[in-house]
Amino acid sequence: MSDTHPGRPRAADKRTFFERLVEFLSPGPDSKDELIETLADAEQRELIEPESRIMLEGVIRMADMTAGDVMVAARRMDMLDIDAAYDDLLGVVIGTGHSRFPVYEGERDNIIGVLLAKDLLKLQRAPELNLRTLLRPAVFVPESKNLNELLRDFRSNRNHLAVVIDEFGKTAGLITIEDVLEEIVGEIEDEFDDKNGESAVFTLADGSRRVAGDAPIAEVNGVFGTSYPDDEFDTIGGLVAQELGRVPRRGEAVDVGGLRFTVMLARGGAVRWFKVTPAPESADAPASQH
Repeated sequence: MSDTHPGRPRAADKRTFFERLVEFLSPGPDSKDELIETLADAEQRELIEPESRIMLEGVIRMADMTAGDVMVAARRMDMLDIDAAYDDLLGVVIGTGHSRFPVYEGERDNIIGVLLAKDLLKLQRAPELNLRTLLRPAVFVPESKNLNELLRDFRSNRNHLAVVIDEFGKTAGLITIEDVLEEIVGEIEDEFDDKNGESAVFTLADGSRRVAGDAPIAEVNGVFGTSYPDDEFDTIGGLVAQELGRVPRRGEAVDVGGLRFTVMLARGGAVRWFKVTPAPESADAPASQH
């Protein structure tokens, strides 16, 4: 008796005999490198869009990556001290522009929770509130945590930030859901990005300036009255990187020509935003140690 249902005709295989023979004789890629090459070939033949190829490659490569590969190192973490004054906390929140902050007590390695920037505003309206009551539980993950697993955890637990710990239980860094997603889709535009093609220099609430890493040197000179040369580099990010000898990382500060450039945001091996203030030598305050 035939297994085919009499009222359900078999779907026609539209491939030619030669196409089916080639598929039988040519096995698919047996390594990730070959699979990535196959995707590149598919893009060349316009079978998939470049954006699709990039995302698929990101998914493939992410399978071998861990939290330790993507995290922001502990020494560059922007954190809040539970015992700091409200104005000091607000200054850090405004200066860095993050939406979530690990909060520590005593020493930076003793993280007791996570504060959402929007929750800090509740203290302004109700000073009698205790900052501790506003903290959210901190999520801790090991450096070896696979990014695929971490992404599933972020989605299921609705967390956006995790503190990464090393094998000794010490804070190694932090990682956000944005960091993980950017391994798949590339850079994600955020509130720091200039979406309207406007000036690349903005004034912050504390009087300092936020300057895009790709801001033209001529524009920076015009705003700050500096005379940085633009014969070798077109952007301020390139000039600062030359001064340091490499691309600075988030939290690092570089003094150039009377100004201090502190990295607020870095993505994809490039600085997206600097916070620019007078260099200590040019200000009344003594130079700080970095």
